[in-house]
Amino acid sequence: MKPDRINLLIGLGNPGSKYKDTRHNIGFMVLQKLAESQGVNFYQNKKINGEIAELGHGKDKQRLLLPRTFMNESGRSIKSAINWFSLTSKQILVLVDDMDLPLGKIRLRQYGGSGGHNGLKSTIQHLGTQDFSRLRIGIGSPAITISERKEKTISHVLGNFDNKESLI
Repeated sequence: MKPDRINLLIGLGNPGSKYKDTRHNIGFMVLQKLAESQGVNFYQNKKINGEIAELGHGKDKQRLLLPRTFMNESGRSIKSAINWFSLTSKQILVLVDDMDLPLGKIRLRQYGGSGGHNGLKSTIQHLGTQDFSRLRIGIGSPAITISERKEKTISHVLGNFDNKESLI
């Protein structure tokens, strides 16, 4: 494997049917759609506390990871997967929701902070570095004013997309 080639795509979200279609699970949704389009299925890997799907073969193989930890503990699963597959932080791409971006907009970064996102905070903490790629996927903001935004953040990110917001 080339050192800087992305070998593991990680979709962040919360496990369980309660959170299945929430905005916070957009990372899960994108990877599930990708796996479906490629005709592959996810399987449970207890060693890394997540579900894995594999695309391609041999040196071209890429893996998709859905951590089965809650968002604020996703770094544990990511660290386990990196160790299990003998990867570096530069070989991963984390897909995550971002309410600072308009609905459907994306932002790709090769490194950086958490931006207040608990899944990224956990990942940075467990990897001991901010040096990994992340694809932020806009879910829109719940409000314009700061006070109203703070009040509505949890219900927004843990709320389902409505019909007009459906992205995938």
